[in-house]
Amino acid sequence: MSWFWGAVLFWLAAWAFNAWLARQPVAATRAVGLFVPALFGVTLLVLWEGIVRGLNVPGVILPAPSAIWGTIKASVPVLWGDFVQTILKGALSGYVIGCGAAILTAIAIDRSPFLQRGLLPVGNFVAALPIVGIAPILVMWFGFDWQSKAAVVVVMVFFPVLVNTVAGLAATERMQRDLMATYSASYVQTLLKLRLPAAMPFIFNGLKIATTLALIGAIVAEFFGSPIRGMGFRISTAVGQLALDMVWAEIAVAALAGSAFYGLVAAAEKAVTFWHPSQRGRQ
Repeated sequence: MSWFWGAVLFWLAAWAFNAWLARQPVAATRAVGLFVPALFGVTLLVLWEGIVRGLNVPGVILPAPSAIWGTIKASVPVLWGDFVQTILKGALSGYVIGCGAAILTAIAIDRSPFLQRGLLPVGNFVAALPIVGIAPILVMWFGFDWQSKAAVVVVMVFFPVLVNTVAGLAATERMQRDLMATYSASYVQTLLKLRLPAAMPFIFNGLKIATTLALIGAIVAEFFGSPIRGMGFRISTAVGQLALDMVWAEIAVAALAGSAFYGLVAAAEKAVTFWHPSQRGRQ
């Protein structure tokens, strides 16, 4: 029980220090802003380790973080192969295709009132389809390799990006559009110089939402058919073997990959929409 009480005391002490640090004037600095959540994450891992060791929780129920880290170090080639199959091939390709198609479709909808009335309800219907229903169908259509996972990701990310882009294209003010008209600007010139730049905050909101959806879609799709590699395949197989340390290792890799993916999109948003008040407020 010493592990348990030691972990609890460490967690309480770190919590108090975090609360004190967050109230200080230096809390607004970037370094402290990164340190606070990092320390909070470390305290959770220590508490997790202490509970598992102190209460002798079986590994098939909840492995300790140290055991998960040991599995990660011992299974780097396997985890890397699964990462390439699921993230780089399935999730990333589906993300690029789905988001690109959504932005182009949004421009077409903005140009055509008929498409706006006819296509958006259909997109809403497709977005409401459960992934566990469409994934087996797409696996049968596109095969068991990464192409079917990319197709599932396309279906999942298309509608959120489409809706945000349509809303962004309609966000410009009438006076701004009239000013472009007085300059005899064409539709393409107005789109490139006014409407798309103004829509960028909306578009990036959709892109950030799509990062998590892409990862979830690619992993879940592998439950319904996959070659002998991939995160979803490995999780499903490891659960059947009661190898929960491998399951948590895959979850950890997926979480890190998802966080990095989201961070890249957020960094791109900051670079593209530096002029927006929301970005200036984060400096």
